[in-house]
Amino acid sequence: MHDRTALGNADITDAQLALIVADSLGVERVDLLCSRADVAPYDLEALTTASRHWVRGRAKHSGGEEEFAIFVKVIQSFARSAMFAFVPEDLRAEALCMVPWEAEARVYLSDLGDRLPSGLSMPRALAVVDIDAASAALWLEGVDVDDRSWTDPEFGTAAYLLGRLAASVSVRPLACLADRGMASVRGYVGGRVAHEVIPALRDASTWSHPLVQPWFDDRLRRDLLGVVDHLPALLDELETLRLGTAHGDACPRNLLRARGREGLVLIDFGFWGEAPLGFDLTQLLVGEVQLDERSASCLPALEALCLREYVRGLSAEGTVVPERHVRRAHAICMMIFAGLSAIPFENLRSAPDQRLHAISRTRAQSVRFMLDLLASTNPS
Repeated sequence: MHDRTALGNADITDAQLALIVADSLGVERVDLLCSRADVAPYDLEALTTASRHWVRGRAKHSGGEEEFAIFVKVIQSFARSAMFAFVPEDLRAEALCMVPWEAEARVYLSDLGDRLPSGLSMPRALAVVDIDAASAALWLEGVDVDDRSWTDPEFGTAAYLLGRLAASVSVRPLACLADRGMASVRGYVGGRVAHEVIPALRDASTWSHPLVQPWFDDRLRRDLLGVVDHLPALLDELETLRLGTAHGDACPRNLLRARGREGLVLIDFGFWGEAPLGFDLTQLLVGEVQLDERSASCLPALEALCLREYVRGLSAEGTVVPERHVRRAHAICMMIFAGLSAIPFENLRSAPDQRLHAISRTRAQSVRFMLDLLASTNPS
């Protein structure tokens, strides 16, 4: 009748589940007839996500019997992630502050869903259940996802909606839920970039690695190290530019097209907060490229489209900013958060194969685009 062992310590009592199911079905009460939990497949490791599950079953209420499907996401402190072991001990306290695992729960417990611009929505939180002091389970309404590959017009629509999100006066009071902002940019540069990325870029053995040497040429090496030398000035410049509200990880995987639902459904709010206008364009454009799920050759045309639509979204919310200013902020952010770390460091310990070479080739092509964009937007 009931098998939710897959949830482990994130499971709840039948009585608690019955309340959640009743809420999800929009009825006063239910009798649970059966329930089952299964692991939801996902091929990327996340810093603060311990597991993902579907809880499905059948319940009886005054209107008859009905099936239910609830998504359960278990979030946890970054300290419990396997990747935390690679953070130097003297930087661990700062790293934990930079990745506040509780932020996503705060977003789901807020009234953000009522404040989002038309065309954006988010799954309704049916319950947020603390597991212990460093983890919690988010019980969310299920979303029937249309996982077809995105078209260029759909990227444009997403950019327009992200622009509206960035400038929304209604959303703005909730931008601080994750306590981020420019401090997070400087924190990222002073943390991961300074202690992991830059030393690797300055290490000659990185460039001679069999997954790097064929694709990252001497010009890329020279230009990336040039960006490293100018990082302090780029950060100072970024601080002079306008801020808005950012999803923080607005790749297509986190902007769901739902069957029977208009617009896009936002999920995964672990990096939600305040950021320079244009910040969300980075993951929108390169999220799939970094995984070699989309060709880097699409970036010039897609960037022009998405930038134009993002600025149009800002304007729709009453924020008029010259396109060149947003493009400059976007170029700096994309270089800091995607360009400097374009070399697939995570793959360098694996035996080179065709798939890994394809990723390296695409990353090299994408960082060439980012470097050229940064240079073309330089006001000097």
